[in-house]
Amino acid sequence: MTARIYSPARNAMQSGTAKAGRWLLEYEPERPREIEPLMGWTSSGDMKSQLRLWFDTAEEAVAYATRNGIAYRLEQPHRAKRRAMTYSDNFKFNRVGQWTH
Repeated sequence: MTARIYSPARNAMQSGTAKAGRWLLEYEPERPREIEPLMGWTSSGDMKSQLRLWFDTAEEAVAYATRNGIAYRLEQPHRAKRRAMTYSDNFKFNRVGQWTH
């Protein structure tokens, strides 16, 4: 069973950078989830799918996986490319694009 080591992205409701650099070790599911016929809930007998380990750095997560003999896949995070723009840039005379309202 392989584990996935990655730095999860923030959700849309988060604007701060607290806990943004943490790394997560999750196990890949061994088999797909099953639908229970009586209630229609999804279930799984895979107990490792509930295990989530948080680390401060990717090196700590990789060291943990190698120390315990866990096959892992390291995924590098995709950082958002942001353009520094202020509110006053909306009203510049040399603004690229037309002002519409």
